[in-house]
Amino acid sequence: MISRLLVIDDDAALCRSLQLQLETKGCTTAVAGTAEAGLLEVDAETPDLVLLDINLPDESGLSVLQKISERDQSVPVVMVTARQDMHTTITAMRSGAFDYIRKPFDIDDVLLVIEKLERRQAPDVRFPPATDAMSGDAGPREIIGSDAKMLDVLKQIGLLSRSRVGVMIKGESGTGKELVARALHEATCSGAPFVAVNCSAVVPTLLESELFGHERGAFTGADRQKVGKLEHAGAGTLFFDEIGDMDLDLQAKLLRVLQEREFERVGGLQPIAFQARVVCATHRDLSQMVASGEFREDLLYRIAVSELMVPPLRERRGDIRLLVRHFLGKLGMQLHKRVESIDESAMLRLEQYDWPGNVRELENVLARATALARSSTLMLDDIGFASGNGVGSTEADEPIRPLAEAEMLHIEKALLSTGWNITQTAQLLQISPTTLRKKIADSNLQPY
Repeated sequence: MISRLLVIDDDAALCRSLQLQLETKGCTTAVAGTAEAGLLEVDAETPDLVLLDINLPDESGLSVLQKISERDQSVPVVMVTARQDMHTTITAMRSGAFDYIRKPFDIDDVLLVIEKLERRQAPDVRFPPATDAMSGDAGPREIIGSDAKMLDVLKQIGLLSRSRVGVMIKGESGTGKELVARALHEATCSGAPFVAVNCSAVVPTLLESELFGHERGAFTGADRQKVGKLEHAGAGTLFFDEIGDMDLDLQAKLLRVLQEREFERVGGLQPIAFQARVVCATHRDLSQMVASGEFREDLLYRIAVSELMVPPLRERRGDIRLLVRHFLGKLGMQLHKRVESIDESAMLRLEQYDWPGNVRELENVLARATALARSSTLMLDDIGFASGNGVGSTEADEPIRPLAEAEMLHIEKALLSTGWNITQTAQLLQISPTTLRKKIADSNLQPY
């Protein structure tokens, strides 16, 4: 039962509000405005749960997390931050944080964390201290997005980086599965090789040689020894993209490698130890493929010890503005053409489109638009597709949206009409400014 909480945050108003609301729920709540004061509270009376701000006036919240873990690994810590940061999220979860929530939040968010914690059996909860695995200069490649679903992916990456179990990354084409795989690799073993194998891009007969390598004279044209990708990966990560496209015969050979943790080059007799972590990705339903005999069930069990689901872009529309800003900066350098802004009607159309090709499609559309743009501002006419059902389709052609999406679009329209004046917009929508700010944060809306 969670009854004693500690809030470590320099926002006095937030601390007092949480203290009052949690006490009505039967929780005794202590507050501290600095890292030093918070650690003293931990030493004085071990809390059942700590809400810890990332940015404290005297010390980093991540450093405090490590110190709390060193004092007592059984104390669950929930990190709190006002801004989205992929690296910090992964580091916090890897360092033993129980969860990670973003400001602004309300009492229901805290109660949900308490409920999750109480459902756990005490012997199963472990909060290991931080390691040096994340301390190198080369951090994870940035995953753009602050949507709750992407935040959950980052938290899972942090947790999975503690071990080297096989991971299956699922998601539609273009969602960024390889980017997630690279982030997992960087969080786990950033100094080791990351070797990617696209199973759909290489014919089966060549893929075997690519994976296992070959000895000189193993077959016609093999005039020298070749190191395969299994060997090249070393103690790093071997990433199989679109594993569902792998030939059944090669699936059997890969299964043996995973079982025996060794392999031989084509035409060779000397066993070579296999040390890499295997991470796979697919947009196909492998369970259905197993049922139809297209994929080995025993291999699926080996490679999918844990699963990560990358959401499609249409399920995180609030990230589209962040992605557009990122891609315009990137494309400006690549194409040597500066695009400084995007017309609001064009942005709204991008947010309304369903993006069947996901983030990759968005990047391609922006690349085409940037190349064709006649000014430093992208206009609605610049982003049309050659096909008739693209971003340039009329609003009348748009499908009925879920209520949450419709509300988000309506709030954004109201904000635009007032020039993002919170007070005036709240009056138009007949809600309080506090409620409006909460909805803005939940939808990740922001002026472009």
